[in-house]
Amino acid sequence: MGQYKYHVFVCTSGSTCPTQGSDAVHATLKRGAAAAGLRGTVRVNHAGCMNQCGHGPMVVVYPDDVWYARVDVHGAERIVREHLVGGNVVAEYVHRAPPGDNKLVD
Repeated sequence: MGQYKYHVFVCTSGSTCPTQGSDAVHATLKRGAAAAGLRGTVRVNHAGCMNQCGHGPMVVVYPDDVWYARVDVHGAERIVREHLVGGNVVAEYVHRAPPGDNKLVD
């Protein structure tokens, strides 16, 4: 296992995620992880474009390799509570796409 139990990346770059509220999603995940006592075991980072433009805001949780799409603040709260604390994937936000770039817009 790596240094953290979970490493969470939030796209706060590119042409669409920043306009869809990704900064608020990042802040919610970061605050939520800290409030849940996960400091030191969960790391939440800003990420560059994930080439899924139009599906965002995008969130990826490693090492589980779970990609979440269209995450809003409510979804971020659920990801903290259900995935990062409870260990269960939040199915409503899972991004199912073929490997590689899946941009709806440039």
